[in-house]
Amino acid sequence: MNLLSSLRYLVSLDEHRHFARAAQACHITQPALSNALRALEEEFEVVIVRRGRTFVGFTPEGEQVLESARRMLHEHKVLAQSLRSTANQPTGRLMVGAVPTAVPVAARFAAMLQAKYPEVMPVVLSLSSTELEKRLESLSIDLALGYTERMDQREVQLTAYPQYNEHYFLLRKAARVHAVELQIGEPIRWKDAAELPLCLLTPEMHNRTIVDASFAAAGCKPRAIIETNSILTMALSVVAGQVCSVMPGALVSAVRGYRELEALPLVTPQVLTPISFMAHAAVRPSRAMEAAISLAQDGAWLRHAATHTGLLTSL
Repeated sequence: MNLLSSLRYLVSLDEHRHFARAAQACHITQPALSNALRALEEEFEVVIVRRGRTFVGFTPEGEQVLESARRMLHEHKVLAQSLRSTANQPTGRLMVGAVPTAVPVAARFAAMLQAKYPEVMPVVLSLSSTELEKRLESLSIDLALGYTERMDQREVQLTAYPQYNEHYFLLRKAARVHAVELQIGEPIRWKDAAELPLCLLTPEMHNRTIVDASFAAAGCKPRAIIETNSILTMALSVVAGQVCSVMPGALVSAVRGYRELEALPLVTPQVLTPISFMAHAAVRPSRAMEAAISLAQDGAWLRHAATHTGLLTSL
């Protein structure tokens, strides 16, 4: 039995909660995955997986094995990257998760990290806040870009690296097409924006919770006529339809090439939401992770992030 491979299969089963999908993700057959898990049970002399007609869950002993599996696989990655890296050139994959509204910033970060360290391969995933936190806790991602205010909602201890404050804009079609790019218009009150037909994120998204609370603080309720969990759908709904949308600066910056649009800062109240990179505090960072943490605290990067997330007056 290859212990590391069997542990990977176990972690995959936890992530997918389905034998066939876990096997597919590991590029093996379902019988091969099942046999490896049974061999793991024989090795530790405990039942790890609760089985029925389909995957049911893990036994208490299985949960202990799963937690150890995550840490062993993480330490294996740390060691492998250390052996392959040189003093000034880290090597290896870096799993980065980001809430959808922060994906443009995560993309910029990954591009700058890879340009600085060509042997580092960032993998950027768009995840809901809940999924982001679960994957960070399970060590299936290294770094998470999300809402700082949610850090205390999980049992795992996290370290935060503050990045920027999320500002909010009403995105709408402009009265005329601008000569160069999207323009920043005059501020608009949340109360006035509530009267407009809106495309907003779906209610389970944390950004929607922030937006709804902002409208409530202004004594009103938004008129959402389209809902989506896709930031691309939000932008294209404004471009192609007769709706407006509420977007943070990071998304507005990402669609600045649409000359027919304008973005109005939302005020009364002015809402600022802290966004941070977050990492598991209790595990040893890999060489790629060390490079990422260094860049996340670099002044030049933070200024770049602020330029594309704040009030966007330089657009």
